[in-house]
Parts: sequence; C-alpha cells; structure tokens
Amino acid sequence: MDNNNELRLRLRFYKDVPENVDNLCLKFKNHTQQISEDYSIKIERSHIWLDIKGPKKVYYSPHLHLQLEPKGDTETHIRGLFGPDPTLWTFFMFLHFIIAGVFIIFAGIAYSDYILKNSVTFDLTVMVLMVFSWFLMYLIAKQIRQNGNNQMNELETLFLKIIKS
Repeated sequence: MDNNNELRLRLRFYKDVPENVDNLCLKFKNHTQQISEDYSIKIERSHIWLDIKGPKKVYYSPHLHLQLEPKGDTETHIRGLFGPDPTLWTFFMFLHFIIAGVFIIFAGIAYSDYILKNSVTFDLTVMVLMVFSWFLMYLIAKQIRQNGNNQMNELETLFLKIIKS
C-alpha cells in the first residue's frame, strides 16, 4: 500500500478474500494462541484489532482495525483501517475541539467588537493563530504517521500472513 501520497491521516484499504467470515475469524483466533512479544490481536465478532506491543510500541505506533463482511457464502470483504494509538487520537481530538472552541469564541468577540466599533486586532490575531494551530497539528499528525510507516507495513504483513495460513 502506498501511504505517502495520501492526504488522509487514517489510511484505509479493502480486500476481498475467497473464504467465509467464520474461517477467517478462526485463522485469527488460532494465531492468537501463538504467543507473540511484538503483536496483540483482539477479536470481537467480525472486528479484529492488530496492535504493536512490548518494547516496539512507541507513541506513534499504529493499530490496524479489520472489519470482516460476508460477500456470499464463500467470500469475505475486508475493510482495513490504520489508525494511531487511541490515546493519541483522543488527545488530538481534544486539542482540535479546544482550538475550534477558542476560534468560535473569538469570532463572536470580534463580531461584538466590530459592532461596538472597538478594535478587533487582538481578536483577529487569535483567530489567525488558531488557524495556524490547525495546520500545525495536521503537519504534526502527518509526521507521526510517517514515523509509523514501517510498523504499518509490519501490521499489514502480519495480516496477510494470517490470511494466507
């Protein structure tokens, strides 16, 4: 998968496999019996999560979420989604809401100051800083994803190895 030309921060892929959902789930369950120091697998019905664990896990380590959907009796459609660690994702979403809130509050204050014929310089400066912060957060997230590219490839290789077994 070419993940360098994507604008999205959470990479998706789709794969059709000529096996039914139950067989694929069984393959993943059998693989969980093998003790691995590097990976953990969680299975909940037709959802599977592959995570990096142990000494290889760092703050930018991705996880892979697989959703298995039946596409007939003998075929399965797999939706894969790479994402950051849920804690890091929650932190980034929290920052986005704070920045958006500050932007909206200062937009309201700027409007009030404009109506009252007061100076809006400070209000507009804060709003511009919030827009700059959004772009800065995007660049940081893109860098975090780039740092995790090798581990994304490892998770994809593990996923393909389990399916072929």
